Amino acid sequence: MEKNQEEFLQKIRHTTEDLYQLQTDYWKEFSYFDDLKFWVVVLMLIVPLIILFIKIDRSKILLLGFYGLNYHIWFAYTNSAGIRLGLWEYPYQVSPIIPSFALDASLVPVAFMLVYQWTLNKNKKFYLYSTVLSAFFAFGMKPILVSHHFFRMFEWVNYLHLFLFYILFFVISKLITNGFLILQKSR
Repeated sequence: MEKNQEEFLQKIRHTTEDLYQLQTDYWKEFSYFDDLKFWVVVLMLIVPLIILFIKIDRSKILLLGFYGLNYHIWFAYTNSAGIRLGLWEYPYQVSPIIPSFALDASLVPVAFMLVYQWTLNKNKKFYLYSTVLSAFFAFGMKPILVSHHFFRMFEWVNYLHLFLFYILFFVISKLITNGFLILQKSR
């Protein structure tokens, strides 16, 4: 490795360490155990997981889990990129390391998993109901989060863009899940 490349990587690493320390200091000051909004975010993490544990159709648990994990990954990566690019932020967090963990890992993926389960069990139109859920999150839930300062958008991002992201994630997740189902049947 060239010397200037090594120096550049070292500068990036030190800047990342400084940023982590800054995020931890912010978290301790404004999003810590003694803040009510911290506990609201904790509830957004825990309550959906409890509901999922109670409501999940255990006969389809691998299928639903695979779809939910798929959705979670797309949502988490995009959320992380949006935060790093300065397009949005989450002022209150469960952890300074993963700023949008409650939404990424629980609330949103669980909601989409339960809609998927419902459409499978009731023979309903998956894409229609997932689009309705996307609209609820983008035009209902996100404005509430914004008004209570749990979420902030910057630059060119608006609720329509968020709506399109939600749709993109469930479509990709469903296509990947369907692809694996086809592969499973073709063995």
